[in-house]
Amino acid sequence: MSSRRRRSPERATLSDVAKSAGCSLMSASRALSQPERVSDALRERVMEAVRALGYVPHPAARSLASARSNLVAVIIPSLSNAVFVDTVEAIQRVLMPAGYELMIGVSHYRPEEDERLLRAYLAHQPAGLLVTGFERSDAAREVLGSYDSPIVTLMELSDAEEDYCVGFSQFDAGAQMTRHLLQRGYRHIAFAAAQLDPRTLQRAEGYRQAMREAGRHEPALELLTPAVSSIGLGAELLDQLLARHPEIDAVFFNNDDLALGALFRARQLALEVPQRLAIAGFNDLPAAAWMHPALTTVRTTRGRIGELAGQMLLSLMRGEQPPQRRIDVGFEVVMRDSA
Repeated sequence: MSSRRRRSPERATLSDVAKSAGCSLMSASRALSQPERVSDALRERVMEAVRALGYVPHPAARSLASARSNLVAVIIPSLSNAVFVDTVEAIQRVLMPAGYELMIGVSHYRPEEDERLLRAYLAHQPAGLLVTGFERSDAAREVLGSYDSPIVTLMELSDAEEDYCVGFSQFDAGAQMTRHLLQRGYRHIAFAAAQLDPRTLQRAEGYRQAMREAGRHEPALELLTPAVSSIGLGAELLDQLLARHPEIDAVFFNNDDLALGALFRARQLALEVPQRLAIAGFNDLPAAAWMHPALTTVRTTRGRIGELAGQMLLSLMRGEQPPQRRIDVGFEVVMRDSA
């Protein structure tokens, strides 16, 4: 890729080693710098690739990697709502008493900004890194591949042997909410979403799966926009859905901001909720329980995610193996008056 530095063709790189070993850059880096943190099978594959390719780590990179600090980098997609605010506050409550300072970066859901933040923050050689989700650009993955300190991923889960993560299944949460709406007797259930980050798309796929199981999936009832999520946008999306598909009897919004906007618009339109139209959201923000009608939503324990991820990273930075590499905090479908 054009963002990668040119290299001489005769010199094997860590990327070459990872490709030959059939693993990620991050896994190859860990196998070489912290072999005790990977499986015997993975370590042997990487070492075999190293021997076959004649790979020699760059001495300058080794020198930089040995310099550690009390900084922890945290990269999140947004601070505009309570979801990630709660998570960061919980991380801070765990790490600050242990003597660590946070560098907080906001990617605004943009892959290029995620890559820029990784390059900028990892240049400081933080003692640990907390990132949101697993999806990144190839260039960002290469940046992470050169970083050999602990990394914990927030909000999503992975079964890969080298990953440390705390989160829940976004797919299952989307499917479960849809099933609850179907069980309530709703049949023409629309799905509306904004931002379209990986977690939103996983929820959308869960919605599709549940609707297909019920024989009710209609692609036309999905309204997805990359626009920034807001209460106002929720009202606009409801207007569009009603204009295009007046037969809908429920709308599952990918977050509470959009759902709250739809509730406000329904009141303006004198639409009875849930008698004429059911409305559901996601995240269970504080305002959800106090709306009239109270919002049906999916409760996510984002503060708990931050706390457990902070504890996991703290153990790793101390050279300890945490009890679990993968923590599923689960979720709860909260049925209230709006659906």
